Amino acid sequence: MANEELISVDYEIFGRVQGVFFRKYTQAQGKKLGLVGWVQNTSGGTVQGQLQGPRSKVKEMKEWLKSTGSPKSEIMSAQFTKEKTVDTLEHSSFNIVK
Repeated sequence: MANEELISVDYEIFGRVQGVFFRKYTQAQGKKLGLVGWVQNTSGGTVQGQLQGPRSKVKEMKEWLKSTGSPKSEIMSAQFTKEKTVDTLEHSSFNIVK
């Protein structure tokens, strides 16, 4: 596990994802998995952000973003872009960006 490669991926989640504590749950789930990154609402009614961490944990988080989310959210789709390996993590924690 220790030498599992680190990856970074950007995400955007579509559906009923604002006003349903989606960011708070995303932050909590990211921290639980030991990931770093950020999450924010967009003016277009979506939630977007970036995930960084070990490949297997990022994969787990992507599944969570696609299918689980916060209890009251209704996820229509999730887009993941700019996936790449990184040498070091560019964030120190998982933050909600206003």
